[in-house]
Order: sequence, then structure tokens, then C-alpha cells
Amino acid sequence: MECKIEENKAFCNCTYEPCQRKYKCCDCLHYHRGKNELPACFFNKAYERTYDRSIGNFIKMHGSNRNLSATAVA
Repeated sequence: MECKIEENKAFCNCTYEPCQRKYKCCDCLHYHRGKNELPACFFNKAYERTYDRSIGNFIKMHGSNRNLSATAVA
């Protein structure tokens, strides 16, 4: 399966500039899951910028933002 880097650019909200996995969703997901984390696209703008990709931080984000349908790129 070919990686659709150009299409992924429309959805990737990662602000971590030295990232080698940017726009490579499969690589990014495998990397973060291997660290018991979630990729940037699971977080809203404010939480993404903390670079805390932990599952606990994801739950905290949803606890402070009860609008659960407004995840990812906000």
C-alpha cells in the first residue's frame, strides 16, 4: 500500500518540526502506539502544542472539553 503523503498533509496537525514521520500516518501511528501514546491528529490545537501525546492527556482533553465530537484538528 502506497503512502498518500500529499493527501495526509491536509489532515496532519503535528507542529513538531524535526519529526521524520510527518505526513506518514502509518509510521506515526506505529511509533506513538509503541510508546503507549496517540499521534498529534488525535488532539486539538491547544493540547497538540504541549507535545504530551499520552493517553492520559487525551482523556484529560476530553474531560475539559465535553464536546467529544470535536476531536483532532480544531
